[in-house]
Amino acid sequence: METPLSNSGNPPVKTAHRAPLALSGLDFKLLKVFKAVVEAGGFSAAQNELNVGLAAISKQISDLEIRIGMRLCTRGREGFHLTEEGRLVYQASIDLFASVDNFRDRLSSAQNELIGDLGVGVIDNTISDDNSPLVAALRKINEHSPKVRFQLQATQLDEVERGVVEGRLVAGIVPVYQKREEFDYYPLYEERSQAYCAVGHPLFDMPAEQMGGNVLQDYECINHRYAIHRDKLNFARYDSFSASATQVEAVALLIKTGRFVGFLPQHYAATLVAAGQFRAVCPELIHFDTPFNLILRHNTVRSPLVKAFAQALGVDLKATA
Repeated sequence: METPLSNSGNPPVKTAHRAPLALSGLDFKLLKVFKAVVEAGGFSAAQNELNVGLAAISKQISDLEIRIGMRLCTRGREGFHLTEEGRLVYQASIDLFASVDNFRDRLSSAQNELIGDLGVGVIDNTISDDNSPLVAALRKINEHSPKVRFQLQATQLDEVERGVVEGRLVAGIVPVYQKREEFDYYPLYEERSQAYCAVGHPLFDMPAEQMGGNVLQDYECINHRYAIHRDKLNFARYDSFSASATQVEAVALLIKTGRFVGFLPQHYAATLVAAGQFRAVCPELIHFDTPFNLILRHNTVRSPLVKAFAQALGVDLKATA
Protein backbone atom coordinates (compact mmCIF):
# COMPACT_ATOMS: atom_id res chain seq x y z
CA MET A 1 0.00 0.00 0.00
CA GLU A 2 1.46 3.35 -0.99
CA THR A 3 1.62 6.30 1.38
CA PRO A 4 0.67 9.68 -0.17
CA LEU A 5 3.68 11.48 1.26
CA SER A 6 4.01 14.11 -1.42
CA ASN A 7 0.70 13.88 -3.22
CA SER A 8 -0.98 16.68 -1.33
CA GLY A 9 -2.42 19.65 -3.17
CA ASN A 10 -3.20 19.88 -6.83
CA PRO A 11 -1.32 17.74 -9.36
CA PRO A 12 1.13 19.42 -11.74
CA VAL A 13 -0.68 21.38 -14.40
CA LYS A 14 0.25 21.08 -18.06
CA THR A 15 1.22 24.38 -19.59
CA ALA A 16 -0.18 25.35 -22.97
CA HIS A 17 3.19 26.33 -24.49
CA ARG A 18 6.04 24.80 -22.57
CA ALA A 19 9.60 24.98 -23.89
CA PRO A 20 11.18 21.59 -24.63
CA LEU A 21 12.89 20.10 -21.59
CA ALA A 22 16.67 20.47 -21.74
CA LEU A 23 17.85 17.36 -19.93
CA SER A 24 20.33 17.89 -17.15
CA GLY A 25 22.11 15.49 -14.85
CA LEU A 26 19.30 15.97 -12.35
CA ASP A 27 16.70 15.02 -14.94
CA PHE A 28 18.56 11.81 -15.73
CA LYS A 29 18.65 10.98 -12.03
CA LEU A 30 14.93 11.66 -11.57
CA LEU A 31 14.02 9.66 -14.67
CA LYS A 32 16.05 6.71 -13.37
CA VAL A 33 14.12 6.88 -10.09
CA PHE A 34 10.80 7.02 -11.95
CA LYS A 35 11.78 4.06 -14.16
CA ALA A 36 12.79 2.03 -11.10
CA VAL A 37 9.50 2.82 -9.34
CA VAL A 38 7.45 1.73 -12.36
CA GLU A 39 9.38 -1.52 -12.77
CA ALA A 40 9.12 -2.29 -9.05
CA GLY A 41 5.39 -1.67 -9.09
CA GLY A 42 5.26 1.22 -6.64
CA PHE A 43 7.14 3.49 -4.25
CA SER A 44 7.42 1.03 -1.36
CA ALA A 45 8.65 -1.81 -3.56
CA ALA A 46 11.34 0.43 -5.09
CA GLN A 47 13.04 1.25 -1.79
CA ASN A 48 15.40 -1.74 -1.84
CA GLU A 49 16.29 -1.22 -5.49
CA LEU A 50 17.06 2.48 -4.99
CA ASN A 51 18.43 2.12 -1.46
CA VAL A 52 16.58 5.25 -0.30
CA GLY A 53 13.57 5.87 1.89
CA LEU A 54 9.95 6.28 0.87
CA ALA A 55 9.89 10.02 1.56
CA ALA A 56 12.93 10.65 -0.67
CA ILE A 57 11.43 8.61 -3.54
CA SER A 58 8.11 10.43 -3.27
CA LYS A 59 9.84 13.83 -3.33
CA GLN A 60 11.94 12.90 -6.36
CA ILE A 61 8.88 11.79 -8.33
CA SER A 62 7.10 15.01 -7.38
CA ASP A 63 10.16 17.02 -8.47
CA LEU A 64 10.14 15.21 -11.82
CA GLU A 65 6.43 15.92 -12.31
CA ILE A 66 7.02 19.60 -11.62
CA ARG A 67 9.99 19.79 -13.99
CA ILE A 68 8.15 18.24 -16.94
CA GLY A 69 4.72 19.69 -16.09
CA MET A 70 2.86 16.36 -16.10
CA ARG A 71 1.26 14.15 -13.52
CA LEU A 72 2.94 10.80 -14.01
CA CYS A 73 1.21 8.56 -11.51
CA THR A 74 -1.35 8.25 -8.76
CA ARG A 75 -0.27 6.93 -5.40
CA GLY A 76 -2.14 6.56 -2.19
CA ARG A 77 -4.56 4.19 -0.53
CA GLU A 78 -5.70 2.76 -3.85
CA GLY A 79 -2.16 1.85 -4.89
CA PHE A 80 0.24 2.92 -7.58
CA HIS A 81 -1.00 3.57 -11.13
CA LEU A 82 0.55 5.30 -14.13
CA THR A 83 -1.32 8.06 -15.90
CA GLU A 84 -1.38 8.15 -19.70
CA GLU A 85 1.43 10.70 -19.59
CA GLY A 86 3.30 8.49 -17.13
CA ARG A 87 3.18 5.55 -19.54
CA LEU A 88 4.52 7.77 -22.30
CA VAL A 89 7.36 9.09 -20.13
CA TYR A 90 8.20 5.58 -18.92
CA GLN A 91 8.52 4.23 -22.47
CA ALA A 92 10.51 7.30 -23.50
CA SER A 93 12.85 6.76 -20.53
CA ILE A 94 13.46 3.16 -21.65
CA ASP A 95 14.40 4.44 -25.10
CA LEU A 96 16.54 7.20 -23.60
CA PHE A 97 18.62 4.92 -21.41
CA ALA A 98 18.89 2.35 -24.20
CA SER A 99 20.35 5.10 -26.39
CA VAL A 100 22.79 6.04 -23.65
CA ASP A 101 23.81 2.39 -23.30
CA ASN A 102 24.24 2.13 -27.06
CA PHE A 103 26.45 5.24 -27.05
CA ARG A 104 28.53 3.79 -24.24
CA ASP A 105 28.76 0.43 -26.04
CA ARG A 106 30.03 2.10 -29.22
CA LEU A 107 32.70 3.96 -27.26
CA SER A 108 33.76 0.81 -25.46
CA SER A 109 33.87 -1.04 -28.77
CA ALA A 110 36.23 1.58 -30.12
CA GLN A 111 38.39 1.02 -27.05
CA ASN A 112 38.08 -2.77 -27.42
CA GLU A 113 36.51 -2.92 -23.97
CA LEU A 114 32.98 -3.97 -23.04
CA ILE A 115 31.15 -1.98 -20.36
CA GLY A 116 27.50 -1.42 -19.50
CA ASP A 117 24.51 -3.29 -18.14
CA LEU A 118 23.59 -6.76 -19.39
CA GLY A 119 19.90 -7.24 -18.57
CA VAL A 120 18.85 -10.85 -19.14
CA GLY A 121 15.59 -12.61 -18.27
CA VAL A 122 15.51 -16.36 -17.60
CA ILE A 123 12.78 -18.79 -16.63
CA ASP A 124 12.76 -19.73 -12.96
CA ASN A 125 13.62 -23.26 -11.80
CA THR A 126 16.26 -23.82 -14.48
CA ILE A 127 19.34 -23.60 -12.25
CA SER A 128 19.54 -27.40 -12.02
CA ASP A 129 19.61 -27.91 -15.80
CA ASP A 130 23.19 -28.74 -16.78
CA ASN A 131 22.26 -28.33 -20.46
CA SER A 132 21.82 -24.59 -20.05
CA PRO A 133 24.85 -22.59 -21.28
CA LEU A 134 23.90 -19.50 -19.26
CA VAL A 135 26.19 -19.93 -16.24
CA ALA A 136 29.23 -20.62 -18.43
CA ALA A 137 28.36 -17.62 -20.63
CA LEU A 138 28.07 -15.25 -17.66
CA ARG A 139 31.35 -16.56 -16.27
CA LYS A 140 33.07 -15.96 -19.61
CA ILE A 141 31.70 -12.41 -19.91
CA ASN A 142 32.83 -11.61 -16.37
CA GLU A 143 36.31 -13.02 -16.95
CA HIS A 144 36.92 -11.10 -20.17
CA SER A 145 34.86 -7.96 -19.46
CA PRO A 146 34.79 -7.34 -15.69
CA LYS A 147 33.23 -3.87 -16.12
CA VAL A 148 29.98 -5.38 -17.44
CA ARG A 149 27.24 -5.26 -14.80
CA PHE A 150 24.84 -8.22 -14.78
CA GLN A 151 21.13 -7.64 -14.24
CA LEU A 152 19.62 -11.12 -14.14
CA GLN A 153 15.88 -11.65 -13.65
CA ALA A 154 14.41 -15.12 -13.06
CA THR A 155 10.66 -15.08 -13.56
CA GLN A 156 7.76 -16.44 -15.61
CA LEU A 157 7.75 -16.64 -19.41
CA ASP A 158 5.33 -13.76 -20.00
CA GLU A 159 7.39 -11.48 -17.74
CA VAL A 160 10.61 -12.25 -19.62
CA GLU A 161 8.91 -11.62 -22.97
CA ARG A 162 7.39 -8.37 -21.73
CA GLY A 163 10.76 -7.19 -20.43
CA VAL A 164 12.44 -7.81 -23.80
CA VAL A 165 9.60 -6.12 -25.73
CA GLU A 166 9.68 -3.06 -23.46
CA GLY A 167 13.47 -2.83 -23.56
CA ARG A 168 14.01 -3.42 -19.85
CA LEU A 169 15.85 -6.62 -20.79
CA VAL A 170 18.16 -6.95 -23.77
CA ALA A 171 17.72 -10.72 -24.01
CA GLY A 172 15.76 -13.66 -22.69
CA ILE A 173 16.39 -17.39 -22.38
CA VAL A 174 13.02 -19.06 -22.58
CA PRO A 175 11.17 -22.25 -23.51
CA VAL A 176 9.48 -21.92 -26.88
CA TYR A 177 5.91 -23.20 -27.08
CA GLN A 178 4.94 -20.93 -29.95
CA LYS A 179 6.92 -18.17 -31.66
CA ARG A 180 5.94 -14.50 -31.65
CA GLU A 181 6.74 -11.98 -34.36
CA GLU A 182 8.17 -9.51 -31.83
CA PHE A 183 11.27 -11.67 -31.33
CA ASP A 184 14.16 -13.27 -33.13
CA TYR A 185 14.80 -16.80 -31.87
CA TYR A 186 18.13 -18.61 -31.59
CA PRO A 187 18.20 -22.28 -30.45
CA LEU A 188 20.22 -23.11 -27.32
CA TYR A 189 19.25 -26.51 -25.90
CA GLU A 190 16.31 -28.79 -25.10
CA GLU A 191 14.72 -29.58 -21.74
CA ARG A 192 13.26 -33.05 -21.20
CA SER A 193 10.04 -33.40 -19.20
CA GLN A 194 8.62 -36.61 -17.78
CA ALA A 195 5.45 -37.62 -15.93
CA TYR A 196 5.79 -37.96 -12.16
CA CYS A 197 3.71 -39.24 -9.27
CA ALA A 198 4.42 -39.09 -5.53
CA VAL A 199 4.22 -41.32 -2.48
CA GLY A 200 0.60 -42.31 -1.93
CA HIS A 201 -0.39 -42.33 -5.59
CA PRO A 202 -1.51 -45.70 -7.03
CA LEU A 203 1.21 -45.54 -9.69
CA PHE A 204 4.01 -45.00 -7.19
CA ASP A 205 4.30 -48.69 -6.25
CA MET A 206 3.00 -50.21 -9.49
CA PRO A 207 5.53 -52.61 -11.07
CA ALA A 208 7.16 -51.13 -14.16
CA GLU A 209 6.17 -54.14 -16.28
CA GLN A 210 2.49 -53.30 -15.69
CA MET A 211 2.89 -49.82 -17.15
CA GLY A 212 2.64 -48.76 -20.77
CA GLY A 213 2.46 -45.61 -22.82
CA ASN A 214 -1.26 -45.20 -22.03
CA VAL A 215 -0.96 -45.74 -18.26
CA LEU A 216 -1.95 -42.12 -17.49
CA GLN A 217 -5.35 -42.50 -19.14
CA ASP A 218 -7.03 -43.58 -15.90
CA TYR A 219 -5.56 -40.96 -13.56
CA GLU A 220 -6.06 -37.28 -12.79
CA CYS A 221 -3.39 -35.02 -14.30
CA ILE A 222 -2.20 -31.45 -13.84
CA ASN A 223 -2.64 -28.83 -16.54
CA HIS A 224 0.32 -26.47 -16.90
CA ARG A 225 -1.27 -23.07 -17.48
CA TYR A 226 2.10 -21.48 -18.24
CA ALA A 227 2.83 -23.83 -21.17
CA ILE A 228 1.12 -25.14 -24.27
CA HIS A 229 2.16 -28.78 -24.20
CA ARG A 230 0.20 -30.46 -26.93
CA ASP A 231 2.42 -33.51 -26.47
CA LYS A 232 0.71 -34.23 -23.15
CA LEU A 233 -2.43 -35.27 -25.00
CA ASN A 234 -0.46 -38.15 -26.47
CA PHE A 235 -0.36 -39.68 -23.00
CA ALA A 236 -3.41 -38.48 -21.04
CA ARG A 237 -7.08 -37.79 -21.76
CA TYR A 238 -8.09 -34.15 -22.28
CA ASP A 239 -10.76 -34.42 -19.58
CA SER A 240 -8.30 -35.88 -17.05
CA PHE A 241 -6.63 -32.51 -16.34
CA SER A 242 -8.56 -31.79 -13.16
CA ALA A 243 -5.99 -29.51 -11.52
CA SER A 244 -3.96 -26.61 -12.88
CA ALA A 245 -0.80 -24.75 -11.90
CA THR A 246 1.05 -21.69 -13.16
CA GLN A 247 4.65 -22.55 -12.19
CA VAL A 248 6.90 -25.59 -12.04
CA GLU A 249 7.02 -25.54 -8.24
CA ALA A 250 3.21 -25.38 -8.10
CA VAL A 251 3.03 -28.50 -10.29
CA ALA A 252 5.43 -30.26 -7.92
CA LEU A 253 3.32 -29.30 -4.90
CA LEU A 254 0.19 -30.78 -6.49
CA ILE A 255 2.05 -33.95 -7.39
CA LYS A 256 3.26 -34.20 -3.80
CA THR A 257 -0.34 -34.56 -2.56
CA GLY A 258 -0.31 -38.06 -4.02
CA ARG A 259 -3.53 -37.34 -5.89
CA PHE A 260 -2.25 -36.21 -9.29
CA VAL A 261 0.25 -37.02 -12.02
CA GLY A 262 2.11 -34.09 -13.55
CA PHE A 263 4.91 -33.33 -15.98
CA LEU A 264 8.11 -31.81 -14.63
CA PRO A 265 11.52 -31.07 -16.12
CA GLN A 266 13.74 -34.09 -15.49
CA HIS A 267 16.51 -31.96 -13.96
CA TYR A 268 14.07 -30.32 -11.52
CA ALA A 269 12.52 -33.60 -10.35
CA ALA A 270 15.84 -35.44 -9.98
CA THR A 271 16.39 -34.52 -6.32
CA LEU A 272 12.80 -35.46 -5.41
CA VAL A 273 13.22 -38.81 -7.11
CA ALA A 274 16.55 -39.38 -5.36
CA ALA A 275 14.88 -38.61 -2.01
CA GLY A 276 12.27 -41.31 -2.67
CA GLN A 277 9.38 -38.82 -2.79
CA PHE A 278 8.65 -38.86 -6.55
CA ARG A 279 8.73 -41.51 -9.24
CA ALA A 280 8.97 -41.05 -13.00
CA VAL A 281 6.07 -42.86 -14.67
CA CYS A 282 7.20 -45.04 -17.58
CA PRO A 283 9.96 -42.54 -18.52
CA GLU A 284 11.18 -44.51 -21.53
CA LEU A 285 7.79 -43.94 -23.23
CA ILE A 286 6.21 -40.92 -21.54
CA HIS A 287 8.33 -37.83 -22.11
CA PHE A 288 8.73 -34.83 -24.39
CA ASP A 289 11.41 -32.23 -25.11
CA THR A 290 10.95 -28.44 -25.00
CA PRO A 291 13.34 -26.21 -26.99
CA PHE A 292 14.97 -23.32 -25.15
CA ASN A 293 15.97 -20.30 -27.21
CA LEU A 294 17.77 -17.02 -26.82
CA ILE A 295 15.25 -14.31 -27.73
CA LEU A 296 16.10 -10.77 -28.84
CA ARG A 297 13.70 -8.04 -29.84
CA HIS A 298 13.06 -8.11 -33.59
CA ASN A 299 14.49 -5.35 -35.79
CA THR A 300 16.78 -3.82 -33.18
CA VAL A 301 20.48 -3.00 -33.42
CA ARG A 302 22.64 -5.61 -31.67
CA SER A 303 25.09 -3.82 -29.41
CA PRO A 304 28.65 -5.15 -28.96
CA LEU A 305 27.63 -6.37 -25.50
CA VAL A 306 24.66 -8.32 -26.85
CA LYS A 307 26.86 -9.79 -29.58
CA ALA A 308 29.44 -10.84 -26.98
CA PHE A 309 26.75 -12.43 -24.82
CA ALA A 310 25.33 -14.36 -27.77
CA GLN A 311 28.81 -15.54 -28.72
CA ALA A 312 29.42 -16.68 -25.14
CA LEU A 313 26.21 -18.73 -25.38
CA GLY A 314 27.46 -20.32 -28.61
CA VAL A 315 24.93 -18.46 -30.77
CA ASP A 316 25.62 -17.14 -34.26
CA LEU A 317 23.48 -14.02 -34.66
CA LYS A 318 24.03 -14.10 -38.40
CA ALA A 319 22.19 -17.42 -38.60
CA THR A 320 18.51 -17.45 -39.51
CA ALA A 321 16.48 -16.43 -36.47
